[in-house]
Amino acid sequence: QLQLVESGGGLVQPGGSLRLSCAASGFRVDFYGIGWFRQAPGKERERVSCISSSGGSTNYAGSVKGRFTISRDSARNTVYLQMNSLKPEDTAVYYCATGPGSASVCPGTYNYWGQGTQVTVSS
Repeated sequence: QLQLVESGGGLVQPGGSLRLSCAASGFRVDFYGIGWFRQAPGKERERVSCISSSGGSTNYAGSVKGRFTISRDSARNTVYLQMNSLKPEDTAVYYCATGPGSASVCPGTYNYWGQGTQVTVSS
């Protein structure tokens, strides 16, 4: 059974950092790309970052580029999202997801989703 579990969210002051984890089970993150998404109240869900199954390709939304970093630990079968210089507008529920795709690019569709973890940036 394919499963994704996010953790690491919480309350942080502006300018602070958090590291989100996406632990996968039922499949290998080496074989499937992973995307991080977020959704704030009243807003549409947006893709924040993704990493291809090969690990060689990553992508970031313009709003987080230079502040967020996606990485992967194959031994732990886990994908991380390091978030630095956090802003109040980063407040959202963050989800990780996976779907089919070629090894060299991020998935084009996402079929499996985690339950989400809340990130709140506030003083």
